[in-house]
Amino acid sequence: MAPYEALYGRKCRTPLCWVETGQKLVSMPALLKGTTEKVKLICERLKAASDRQKSYADLKRKEVEYAVGDRVFLKVSPWKKVMRFGRKGKLSPRYIGPYEVIERVGPVAYKLRLPQELEMIHDVFHVSMLRKYRSDPLHVMHVGEVQLNPDLTYNEEPVKILDSDSKVLRGKTIELVKVLWKHRGAEEATWERKDDMLKQFPYLFPSGKF
Repeated sequence: MAPYEALYGRKCRTPLCWVETGQKLVSMPALLKGTTEKVKLICERLKAASDRQKSYADLKRKEVEYAVGDRVFLKVSPWKKVMRFGRKGKLSPRYIGPYEVIERVGPVAYKLRLPQELEMIHDVFHVSMLRKYRSDPLHVMHVGEVQLNPDLTYNEEPVKILDSDSKVLRGKTIELVKVLWKHRGAEEATWERKDDMLKQFPYLFPSGKF
């Protein structure tokens, strides 16, 4: 039962449910009529807004299908325990593979032929986790290069500090360092707060350097 009924021992009756319960209207007919009309108007406007948003989303939605024998990339998510200007996983998404599609399981799921290193991971994936293989070696991340967790995440670690700088925001000086991350090239180095990096990775600052 509802909390109101449990507390007071009777059902809660509001103008919104008088029509549904069939109670006789002996008072406030104008309030009931106005409330019912407003509820209908709200429902109509909610449906119109939902249909409008759906029409916008449908313009960008693409029906993606793969055939048995196609090769696809598998999406993984980096996790570094580092807040980068309020966001985690700044360089995500990343993909590993490609892997061969060996079976279609339902309309939106596919079974992949995974290597021995990924035997602890279930081999059926939603289509949103796959991307069609295109012959570009720069986009490939081999599973041997990273240590994947069972939930398809991996830990990124900084290798060294490349540069340092400072910025003034709202009258406050923020010390920054340019970090080179493991498994990534120098072109993907990112600027991080020096205080955060010093606290979590003190070995990157030998003898007070940077």
